[in-house]
Amino acid sequence: MTPGGHGPVHKVNLSDKLALFQDLWSPKAVGTVNDFRVKLVKIQGEFVWHTHDVEDELFLVLKGRLRMQFRDREITVDPGEFIIVPHLTEHRPVADEEVHVLLFEPASTVNTGTTGGERTKEVQWL
Repeated sequence: MTPGGHGPVHKVNLSDKLALFQDLWSPKAVGTVNDFRVKLVKIQGEFVWHTHDVEDELFLVLKGRLRMQFRDREITVDPGEFIIVPHLTEHRPVADEEVHVLLFEPASTVNTGTTGGERTKEVQWL
């Protein structure tokens, strides 16, 4: 799908899209649903603690095991499972080994939320 979501109807092969990049913690947009982006990201290690003021985020694990940390607990998300992190919820994704994740979130979502910093990435389209 093209940026903005306009164009002919077609399918997206997630494996093919994931094979196009190796960089970690750098979301790639692969589709648009209304004002939401469908993104793919590869992660490994610990991300930054952050929140999003208005955006909820859906993390669907495609490969590997994601540990979503919250200040009071941790939830493990395995392949075929997803977790929704509500806005204003401080969280930190952690991956002991490389994990492939499909993100579904508003187009306005910045990966580091209100924290910002060097890990902030502009979303690229595949």
